[in-house]
Amino acid sequence: MSSLPGFPNPAAGMDEPLQVLAACHERIERQCATLQRLASHLPVNGADPAARTAASGVIRYFTTAAVNHHADEEIDLFPALFEAVAGSDAICLRALTESLAAEHCSLAGHWQRLQSLLEKVGAGETPPAVSFADTVTAFTAAYRAHIERENRELLPMAARLLGPDDLARLGQAMSDRRQISPR
Repeated sequence: MSSLPGFPNPAAGMDEPLQVLAACHERIERQCATLQRLASHLPVNGADPAARTAASGVIRYFTTAAVNHHADEEIDLFPALFEAVAGSDAICLRALTESLAAEHCSLAGHWQRLQSLLEKVGAGETPPAVSFADTVTAFTAAYRAHIERENRELLPMAARLLGPDDLARLGQAMSDRRQISPR
């Protein structure tokens, strides 16, 4: 991910919630890269221990951190942005947030298809190479397009519109969702 203006520290704590969201995008990109390596690995090596470990790690990430990330946006960030805007900006924001929420639903559908294949790998089965590769390609392409849009539109807008109190509430909600203390 290219560095976003105002987001220099990808190891931010919950007291810097927009940086945490940007850093999560980087972690999603890394998981997508793991999936692509796994798609190349399986036809040659089958569901060996390395493949099973990779599959388990990807499942763990997308069933916890990615779910929390989408909730951070839909439950906390989007409403905070609506509170911060007025007039015609609200119309543009509504279109953006509704579209991003719809993308979250689409990504969840892609994930369901991929998760079932990854669970087979985790159980030592090798799914059909073409089916797995096609599913990985669809999932990673959709996620990368979504991340690029959030990095280009959503996070800069949030940095511009949200004040310190808004960011503190967002960070606290994110911490509460993960049951951690903000840094």
